Amino acid sequence: MRLSELSGKEIVDVKRAERLGVLGQTDLEINEKNGQIQSLVIPSVKWFGLKRQGEEIRVPWSHIKKIGNDMIILDIPNDDEQ
Repeated sequence: MRLSELSGKEIVDVKRAERLGVLGQTDLEINEKNGQIQSLVIPSVKWFGLKRQGEEIRVPWSHIKKIGNDMIILDIPNDDEQ
């Protein structure tokens, strides 16, 4: 899959049923040695670009469960599950 195919997809956490952002408003952390994506870095922003309290969310690529036509579904473990 190409990066251009991922751009614009909504990122949704299945456990929290929460929209985390849109790919394109996120950064990708890429392994410089092999070029593979290691994680998504999602800024903590609210609607209309207003900042929300908190840090960015770093989601390892292994937590991505499904990439569909419109969404990327994540399964982020709770703090007590890690």
